[in-house]
Amino acid sequence: MTARGASSCMMAGCMSMIDAVMERERAERQDDDIAAPPFPRNVSAIVPKKSVAGQALVAVIAIMTFLATLTAGAVMLVSASARDWQTELAREVTIQIRPASERDIEADLRKAAETARAVPGVTEVRPYSKEESSRLLEPWLGSGLNLDDLPVPRLIVVRVATDRPPDIAALRRALAEQIPGATVDDHRGWIDRMRALARTVTVIGLGVLALVLAATVLAVMFATGGAMAANRPIVEVLHFVGAKDGFIAAQFQRHFLMVGLQGGMIGGGAPIVLFAIAGLLTDWQRGSLGGEQAAMLFGTFSLGLTGYVALAAQIILVAAVTAVTSRYTVSRTLRALD
Repeated sequence: MTARGASSCMMAGCMSMIDAVMERERAERQDDDIAAPPFPRNVSAIVPKKSVAGQALVAVIAIMTFLATLTAGAVMLVSASARDWQTELAREVTIQIRPASERDIEADLRKAAETARAVPGVTEVRPYSKEESSRLLEPWLGSGLNLDDLPVPRLIVVRVATDRPPDIAALRRALAEQIPGATVDDHRGWIDRMRALARTVTVIGLGVLALVLAATVLAVMFATGGAMAANRPIVEVLHFVGAKDGFIAAQFQRHFLMVGLQGGMIGGGAPIVLFAIAGLLTDWQRGSLGGEQAAMLFGTFSLGLTGYVALAAQIILVAAVTAVTSRYTVSRTLRALD
């Protein structure tokens, strides 16, 4: 056989193989119900389950989930404490009477208390004695000091009904007419500060969560690209023999879903345990002076069932983001092969 004849036979054979492959691809496009070609269901055939890169990704996801869960728990605690402070401050109004020469401050105190009791919406009026008013200054001035020579103001704590609050402006006018120098503080400034603090902490927490999720997505994209590059011959063979893109992408998605769940449970479980221990310690020290002061400043460190469910949901969220990111990366790479 001449060289020209051999070349013609080879060309004819190649054309027949190409025609057969194209005919098979057209048949597969027409019948969407045709199952994917048989392939072992062991994911490690495409993506090794235990590798250095996989273990590093688990560690990265665990760290990211730890930061996200810790931030979310702190935001919920601060928001709950701010709401408690706002509610408590909204229930009270403080009347302050400054001592003046040639005036009976005890008589002014009784008159102010009677005036406050006559206002609709006031549920309780409690004047502070001189000793109680002096003890309020001990955290700043210390104990054992003689405050008789100091113009220590006298306080009256007025409890108000939240459903029908009193007319604070009318109370101010009545006290100004009867007792010069008396002031009324409805704690509006503190309530506004608490609201601003809660909003600021919430915005910062959401920003941290967004950064953590973005870093997780980038880490998964790099890890998926590395796994595709390391197993590129296997992926190309599967792609050549007719394996659908969805089948190949599902193998990577299943693998990285388990990686995300493993890292998420490690990183998300640690803050949940920490918050639970902090809540138990707070309950244990509730009767002590330090425990009461910590509860006044930071709340009870109790997230409640809803809070713990929200923290556990972040583990599922991280795993879902990992799986979806992996599938998207694989699908994009397979489209490039086409």
